Amino acid sequence: MSPPLPGDPVSPEASRRSFLKGIGTSAVAAAASRVEAVASELAQANAEKVHGPGAVPVTLRINGKEVVLHLEPRVTLLDALRNYSNHTGAKEVCDRGTCGACTVLLDDIPIYSCMKLAIDSQGRGITTVEGIAQSGRLSSLQQSFVDADALMCGYCTPGFVMSLTALLKRNPKPSLEEIGEACEGNLCRCGTYPRVMAAAQRAAGIQPAERVEIIQSDEYAALAKRTHAAG
Repeated sequence: MSPPLPGDPVSPEASRRSFLKGIGTSAVAAAASRVEAVASELAQANAEKVHGPGAVPVTLRINGKEVVLHLEPRVTLLDALRNYSNHTGAKEVCDRGTCGACTVLLDDIPIYSCMKLAIDSQGRGITTVEGIAQSGRLSSLQQSFVDADALMCGYCTPGFVMSLTALLKRNPKPSLEEIGEACEGNLCRCGTYPRVMAAAQRAAGIQPAERVEIIQSDEYAALAKRTHAAG
């Protein structure tokens, strides 16, 4: 079909088809232009974020002071604190994000520092157990751990202190259940959980219950009864 000449009548169907075709072409061109623009922006952003694999400058704000370290991008925050600076309070135990001994505060939120890259911690406030004591004086929570004899071997203690510090900052008068929930991510292989709970209550100004309750299973109770009868 030959195109119409100037002055020839144009059928409504042909006009509609030409109009829709023009709209479709314009839409495709506009969409393609937007896609190209977004792809260009993403490529530029990704190019700016490429670091390593060698050591690069990393600025960390630890306990209110900025520290510049030269780290490979793969270095965790725990490794940076312990091995590239002098903040050894956070302990490396499981190195798998399960025990909580490496807990620090990132913008007042407790995190496992073994699961956080140091390079991704830039621009955030990092608080370690060394940073909550002021002018050499223990915080009230740290002192409560001493008073309640909640230290035992002491290796898990910094993690508990940091988790409970975060709790008391957002809730100065927590219940015993809330204290337990705050410590769910921290493990104590010595089993000193009751004293940790008591220390947290002391720091909150709550008198801990001075009571020991022994719960016996039916099997153990029956064995004890038979032993007593035999004796």
